[in-house]
Amino acid sequence: MGKIIALANQKGGVGKTTTTINLAASLATLEKRVLVVDADPQANASSGLGVNIKQVNSSIYECLIDNADVKEAIHDTEIETLKVIPSHINLVGAEIEMLNMPGREKIMRNVLAPLKDEFDYILIDCSPSLGLITVNALTAAQSVIIPVQAEYFALEGISKLLNTIKIIKSRLNPALEIEGFLLTMYDSRLRQANQIYDEVKRHFQELVFSTVIQRNVKLSEAPSYGLPAILYDADSNGAKNHMALAKELISRNEGKD
Repeated sequence: MGKIIALANQKGGVGKTTTTINLAASLATLEKRVLVVDADPQANASSGLGVNIKQVNSSIYECLIDNADVKEAIHDTEIETLKVIPSHINLVGAEIEMLNMPGREKIMRNVLAPLKDEFDYILIDCSPSLGLITVNALTAAQSVIIPVQAEYFALEGISKLLNTIKIIKSRLNPALEIEGFLLTMYDSRLRQANQIYDEVKRHFQELVFSTVIQRNVKLSEAPSYGLPAILYDADSNGAKNHMALAKELISRNEGKD
């Protein structure tokens, strides 16, 4: 039975999509069967995994709105055990289209239900907002990874996300847990980055991943080639950091259902 993990933070530019792509690729390299669900209308996770958005006939949008067969929306990537359900710009309007649907917060959960036995991990890349699509992702997920940028305003807005998670846990998805806070864009040379890490660690203690994702040029270059960092440059810090994160995630979940 696969574990569904949402990657969420309503603050943009925190490395959420980068983390989704590279964590998924690292898990797949470690022989896990992985599915990325791109739930962001910008579709950066889709293109970052080599999907040509313009040629996509079936995306997460058609699955949510038109009840399309989710298995037909699954696309291959360069890594055999890594698949992706791409996004589409139409997803921008999906929230309004979903308003009158029965059980509108649980549509994504129902869409992904048939896939849970086919994958070890299903990672949902959420958009940088707390709208209905993100609520759907958090309702479908068993846990959430919260990427936190190592910068001054890092903790700003996290309380809002935590409040949303609390509401979803109480009303829609009692099983939802925080998988962990992940420090991204970390530069150990900067005193401020170390202060932010200490502050996040003090606030959230064992919920903070030991792995941090360092600032890395290769990590930002790789998506323009439609490749995760591990295929673009396996020796880069970005690739190594995400491999360490994948191993930490696996060890956290070993022995759990």
